[in-house]
Amino acid sequence: MASEATAGPSARLPASPARRDFYWLRSFVAGGVAGCCAKTTIAPLDRVKILLQAHNRHYRNLGVLSTLCAVPKKEGYLGFYRGNGAMMIRIFPYGAIQFTAFGQYKKIIKKNLGISGHVHRLMAGSMAGITAVICTYPLDMVRARLAFQVKGDHKYAGIIDAFRTIYTKEGGMSGFYRGLMPTVVGMAPYAGFSFFTFGTLKSVGLAQAPTLLGRPSLDNPEVLVLKTHVNLLCGGIAGAIAQTISYPLDVTRRRMQLGAILPDSEKCLTMVQTLKYVYGNHGIRRGLYRGLSLNYIRCIPSQAVAFTTYELMKQFLHLN
Repeated sequence: MASEATAGPSARLPASPARRDFYWLRSFVAGGVAGCCAKTTIAPLDRVKILLQAHNRHYRNLGVLSTLCAVPKKEGYLGFYRGNGAMMIRIFPYGAIQFTAFGQYKKIIKKNLGISGHVHRLMAGSMAGITAVICTYPLDMVRARLAFQVKGDHKYAGIIDAFRTIYTKEGGMSGFYRGLMPTVVGMAPYAGFSFFTFGTLKSVGLAQAPTLLGRPSLDNPEVLVLKTHVNLLCGGIAGAIAQTISYPLDVTRRRMQLGAILPDSEKCLTMVQTLKYVYGNHGIRRGLYRGLSLNYIRCIPSQAVAFTTYELMKQFLHLN
């Protein structure tokens, strides 16, 4: 996501042909690298979140801290990164599509609808998140299945085996899109409020305190960007707000994705059915918001690293 403000009239001059060459590709790479860095940073917390959300039988009665201690004892420290290979295969195109689509949707909304400012950030962020999810959902499905496995209790031998098994035993391609609806419904507010909050904090900060919060971009001194520590702070706040709003739908998505390997899968076939089941059997705090404390711990550094890395990659790849 762009984190810049023009520092003077010269910054609005047309970019040179060299700077325009392969702009989409460079933007795609910047978003992909940002996504990979962010997810690798919080991979252990992500694994624990999946185990808690779906009530894995090996960790069913444990909390966040006790699960963090139990995983390395039962599976070794590499257990924290189970399913991370599938995550990296998914998150590079996911991050690339999301950040690139956000910029394009902003332009389309402003040009065709005449909407700008805070509202078009919210709309463009929601649309970008939905686009990225739909394009990469099968990879997210496989990654969730692999992360849910516990050492000594494997159903899938690896990424390829998981793809093959889901395709042959769960209805072909439709099996890869189980839980897509709550994912899309949850992604709209999550991505929307994430980009909206970060963009608003950025624009207000650079407008009100450019010297304190901003600095010249490395690739274009006429453009102001947020200082690194401010970028981290704004990204963390954006992630916390977005997660609070969309978390119950994230729980629903995970349970539907893991459906075939859960003992109560027949009770979680649709989004509404799953929400009712989780609420009825586990309540709000221990059901719909189970693992939220861990999610706060993981989403703050994740979003902070994602936005900050993207900002640095934009400067490295001359995107400002």
